[in-house]
Amino acid sequence: MNLKQLLLAGGALLGTTVAQAGGFQVTLAGQKNNGMGGVGTGLALDQASMFYNPGALAMVRERGVQIGVNATMARQAFRPQYAQYGFDRQLDNTVTTPFNVYAGFGPTEGKWRAGIAVYTPFGSKLDYADGWEGRSALTEIDLKSVFVQPTVSYAITDKLSVGAGLVVFAYGAVNLQRDIPVQNAGNGEFGHIELDGKADQKIGYNVGVYYKPLDKVSVGLSYRSQIDAHVKGGDVTFSNLPNSAVVASRFTASKFDVTLPLPATFNVGIGVMPSEKLTIGFDVNYAQWSKYKQLEFTFDQPVNGSTTSSSVRDYKNSFTFRLGGQYKVTDAFTVRLGGSLDQSPVKDGYVTPETPDANRLGATAGLSYKFGEHFGVDLSTQFISLKKRTQTQEELVANGTTDRVAGTYKTNIVIPGIGLNYTF
Repeated sequence: MNLKQLLLAGGALLGTTVAQAGGFQVTLAGQKNNGMGGVGTGLALDQASMFYNPGALAMVRERGVQIGVNATMARQAFRPQYAQYGFDRQLDNTVTTPFNVYAGFGPTEGKWRAGIAVYTPFGSKLDYADGWEGRSALTEIDLKSVFVQPTVSYAITDKLSVGAGLVVFAYGAVNLQRDIPVQNAGNGEFGHIELDGKADQKIGYNVGVYYKPLDKVSVGLSYRSQIDAHVKGGDVTFSNLPNSAVVASRFTASKFDVTLPLPATFNVGIGVMPSEKLTIGFDVNYAQWSKYKQLEFTFDQPVNGSTTSSSVRDYKNSFTFRLGGQYKVTDAFTVRLGGSLDQSPVKDGYVTPETPDANRLGATAGLSYKFGEHFGVDLSTQFISLKKRTQTQEELVANGTTDRVAGTYKTNIVIPGIGLNYTF
């Protein structure tokens, strides 16, 4: 057994999401924003500004409570390098449901706003077909996370406001599984390993500035800090191992520790309001993925003779470009469109089964309808296409990444979402 193969599953630890953004980010934090290509840094749309730019919250005139949920429905296929015809390995269909909750408060005519946000910025579920070519790298992954962010924002003038949020990594859980090729136990024999753990609570921050140099133009800057997700004392379980004392003596680990950096992001946004009915936004997001150099596991007992192992990631920093707009058809009815171009931080020859990432194009649409003065419904949908991504065995050998699989990945995702909001 090659210990590096164990680390492929961990590469997604508390983070993999094929559906929403490059690497393992999730940007489904606001239902209105989702319909506009994910823009929000340079706009003051609603309480979701706590996520996109805390500095803009003070410019959101209506106080309110809102809740949203999305369903990420991905179809992914894999073709081994030497297959002659088509994609012959499909993932089982999976659905994940990232959600968001916001509550914003403050005096009606005051200069400050405060609130609390709860959202799920990392999470995924992948389930590969039985016997697929990369079964010794990954067969199944299920990730969950919840972040809580108390936020304060203050309008220094009627054109300039600032804000900050304390980002609390409140809950994270991971379950990773793969098959184990067992040496000296007969040809073609496989056992199974399952890693299950919960992450320690950690704290970061989210800060932002919002400025309106002109009545019809706004700009925003925000920065979200890196948080290291650390699992200590996660459970290691082996099953289906051959009934052999020699084999059993090589797989005695019961606990594992691992740390994964969740990258910092810097965001710049511009908002343009050509008329009272039309709003256009453009965002650039810069993610500092280069901090993710390698993934290292530590075990309490040996796994095939070793208690530690590491796997190269060597991610690169990447940009995401977002463009979207909304048009107020009537006082009650608003429609939205948008799109995005997301650069993958994963270099050629470094693609892993749990993060089969590639540059992606996204198209979005949405609408809102208000029932009276206080209650409204927001709908959104996204279609995201990941570029076909191929890596060869020659690339893996050259990069020292033979712990992953040579072949071609292709993924398409549909993400419908719904939100309810109440303003006061």
